[in-house]
Amino acid sequence: KAFDPAEPTRLAEAVGRMGLEHVVITSVDRDDLPNGGAEAFAGCITEIKRRLPDTSVEVLIPDFKGDEDALKVVVDAKPAILGHNLETVDRLHPEVRPGGRYWRSISFLGAVKKLDPTMLTKTGIILGMGETLDEIKQAMADLREAAVDILTLGQYLRPSAMHIPVARWVTPDEFAELKRIGEEEFGFKHVESGPLV
Repeated sequence: KAFDPAEPTRLAEAVGRMGLEHVVITSVDRDDLPNGGAEAFAGCITEIKRRLPDTSVEVLIPDFKGDEDALKVVVDAKPAILGHNLETVDRLHPEVRPGGRYWRSISFLGAVKKLDPTMLTKTGIILGMGETLDEIKQAMADLREAAVDILTLGQYLRPSAMHIPVARWVTPDEFAELKRIGEEEFGFKHVESGPLV
């Protein structure tokens, strides 16, 4: 489906009607659009900020296949938080995200800080797919090398029989310890870590 240029206006109107103080904008990958839909994200950010200056805008974007010009379009629109999910550790990445690349995602998040060192960056990792503690820590180290500020950790729930099975259920105590490790040992500004995160 072609991008509707009225979408930013309709979205801003909906956000206003709902009285939201914070909004997260995401989409399916739009590889069919120039710049992977970066202008669509930027238009939505700009229109919400214009109409609702007290509403903070967070975006969860694809990696635009590593296109930093597309990333710049979104960064220049100045979202409060720019998110791109890593999803899993390096070893599992090819199986879990066959269209994505672990290091492309890491470098993409790092590129945000080169474009705007003040912008908050956020990523998420889903646990329970067979990763080890050492692999989680390595992913944390790689993300902090890219100056990522916020990390979310949640439990993998198999969405269909076509996806890899759940390898294990991570306990609440493990999630709490990973929060501590992320914040105290790796220096993330915030780690949100729990089964339903």
